[in-house]
Amino acid sequence: MSSTVKDRAIDTRAAAQATDHYAHASQARAFASLSPASLSLAWLDWAMHLAASPGKQTELLRLSVRHQQELAHYLYDCLKAAGDPSRVCVAPPESDRRFSDPAWCRWPYNLLHQGFLLTQAWWEEATSGLHGVDPHHAQQISFWARQWLDMMSPGNQLWTNPVALDRTRAENGMNLLRGGGHLLEDIVRHQAGMPVAGGDAFRVGRDVAVTPGKVVLRNRLAELIQYAPTTRTVRPEPVLLVPAWIMKYYILDLSPHNSLVRFLRDQGYTVYCISWKNPTDQDAALGMDDYLRDGFFAALDAIGRIQPERRVHATGYCLGGTLLSIAAAAMARDGDARLASISLFTAQVDFSEPGELGLFIDEAQVHMLEAQMQRQGYFNADQMAGAFQMLRSYDLLWSRVIHEYLLGDRRPINDLMAWNGDTTRMPARMHSQYLRRLYLDNDLSAGRYPVDGRPVSIGDIRLPVFAVGTVTDHVAPWRSVYKLHQFLPGELSFVLTSGGHNAGIVNEPGHPRRTYRIRVRQPGDPFLSPDDWMAATPVRDGSWWTAWSHWLADRSGAPEAPPALGIPGRPALEDAPGRYVLET
Repeated sequence: MSSTVKDRAIDTRAAAQATDHYAHASQARAFASLSPASLSLAWLDWAMHLAASPGKQTELLRLSVRHQQELAHYLYDCLKAAGDPSRVCVAPPESDRRFSDPAWCRWPYNLLHQGFLLTQAWWEEATSGLHGVDPHHAQQISFWARQWLDMMSPGNQLWTNPVALDRTRAENGMNLLRGGGHLLEDIVRHQAGMPVAGGDAFRVGRDVAVTPGKVVLRNRLAELIQYAPTTRTVRPEPVLLVPAWIMKYYILDLSPHNSLVRFLRDQGYTVYCISWKNPTDQDAALGMDDYLRDGFFAALDAIGRIQPERRVHATGYCLGGTLLSIAAAAMARDGDARLASISLFTAQVDFSEPGELGLFIDEAQVHMLEAQMQRQGYFNADQMAGAFQMLRSYDLLWSRVIHEYLLGDRRPINDLMAWNGDTTRMPARMHSQYLRRLYLDNDLSAGRYPVDGRPVSIGDIRLPVFAVGTVTDHVAPWRSVYKLHQFLPGELSFVLTSGGHNAGIVNEPGHPRRTYRIRVRQPGDPFLSPDDWMAATPVRDGSWWTAWSHWLADRSGAPEAPPALGIPGRPALEDAPGRYVLET
């Protein structure tokens, strides 16, 4: 074949690939970044195996008949004069608050919500325990069945929600007028890129992220903030906070009463925190190696110039913890001894069981996202927010529809909710790399993840580790976080705290109804399964922050005079919270 023919073939192939990428990016926009191929394959897998399972079909038919009989008996009891309308034939799960109002016990709404719960129970049975279905497909079908059921709940419609109807009658429809105004305001704010309603009360640098400090380093990817001390002496080992770049750092420095940064300063630590840049299409080529080099290692180098010969308590949150684990493994491989300890908050190193977030990650889904990101240069925050909303659809979506749009009541917003609405983007290359290397291929736990061209192993880390999982985490399930026990050979203190991925970490002392468990695994101790660990570890009241502070103190030197703010010979760039956190 001549070179001209080869060149034409290459050009034709490139043109075909470009056309496909454009088509797939268009599909991503049309289907809210969800792959129709992935969903179709899951449905087809489930449907074909159900069609080939007469036993399962018979079981579901019997269940349907039994539910119809239960509902008929319930209806008969309700129609009798002596019937108790508050009696139920199926009770909702304890966590299900949709029908907790006494108004749902009235006729005919009691029948509506009981019929709905029976339908929900039938679908739970239909989408589970079907042999032969790919586990990922089975989880997808179960998840999307729950989404459909949540959407069809009688509580979401005015005419089938007795609480909303009572409010409408009592206020002559003014609640609907207010709700329409709330809906219009939310649409306008979203389109204009404004904070969520009520979020204006938590302005960055005025109400949140107000701990005094200086930006001592800035590069194309990150700023490093050094906070001013509040104690006369400080521990010689500083604390470096590494937040995930899928969030703005100030979740660790919210209001003064629940700021982890402020808490650490008051305990006598010099605190540094990385503030990641909110990337644009100009940053599309930034990858995981850039976040290691220009993020973590750049911060560590700067701290070394401010506090020479002082080892660092490195702390990573969420994906920042995964990045810290990669960096620590590379440092252990290369003999770099600048770390004193590692703390990991809701951070995974094994992604074989990532929880419900894994429902959105497979080859078809990742390919569609890559096609979309190739055109726009980044992963949009709205796409990520939509996925997180579906993971907790009632709490984050439908309860809001009911309270704000049907009842007309604006829920008060707090600092954590305002932070959650202050979203960020992710560079296309980095997002693709971490989805493929960490989630799809699970390279880190397998010892295949490369740093500087050579693979790293989590098992090389010998530093003491403090790890935190949260009970109701939908992003990094605590049993997945617990797998650190299988990879880290050294001392590991594991905490399981009440709350979710964010609220469990923002867990200041004095917060009511907070509990945690903690157990130390020493080198050589036998492995405990997650369930055995929970059974053997008693519940403690209060905040795990205090336990962590004591853990850090036990691994720190005697207090000394605090360091000056800034790198010697280089003036601080500006006051905290800096510039990058303000970028929208």
